[in-house]
Amino acid sequence: MKNLVLFALLAATSSLHGQAPAAAPVGEWTALFNGKDLSGWTDAGGGASKWTVENGTLNRLGGGDIWTKARFGNFVLDLEYKTTGNSGVFIRTDDPKNNVQTGIEIQVENPGDPDRHSVGAIYDLVAPSKNTAKPGEWNHYIITVQGPKITVELNGETITTMDLDRWTEAGKNPDGSGNKFKQALKDWKREGHIGLQDHGAQVSYRNIRIKPLP
Repeated sequence: MKNLVLFALLAATSSLHGQAPAAAPVGEWTALFNGKDLSGWTDAGGGASKWTVENGTLNRLGGGDIWTKARFGNFVLDLEYKTTGNSGVFIRTDDPKNNVQTGIEIQVENPGDPDRHSVGAIYDLVAPSKNTAKPGEWNHYIITVQGPKITVELNGETITTMDLDRWTEAGKNPDGSGNKFKQALKDWKREGHIGLQDHGAQVSYRNIRIKPLP
């Protein structure tokens, strides 16, 4: 009984501070998108999103990015996407209103030559080793984030890896190339919201689930 009361108090406190309680126990899969409605998702300001749900898919309709109410630190994120152009999956975003400077984006785009802005890239930071995307089809991402390590798997192949601890300078990648970030990524918060980007192209997502890690 005491444990139930403590959980209720913690949940209420989280709600008062604008944070949702943990969405899933560590090591267990849970759906982030139920295929029916936008429960658990908001726009950048915390209001209702303008994305739509149809036939089990989440579809961009304009009106900005869409964000989880809950925050996550270490996790495996599993989802499918289909796109006609540019979009992205944001992870560990501290402030959705300032996603560019507080979140890391895994690029969603039509296939192209691998670079730091192509499909599978950790945007502006790490280029994928190859392009494994399927144009005009459903594509499958598995994004694993634990401590400083980020791994991106697209359609069954690991194509991008990153160690945040190597990003020790603002505006600079370890190879000396520049990036857009005003703070060294090793100093960023290692938890935050998950977001799906509205970049003007028609894009759909489905089968979105997460497994929190220790």
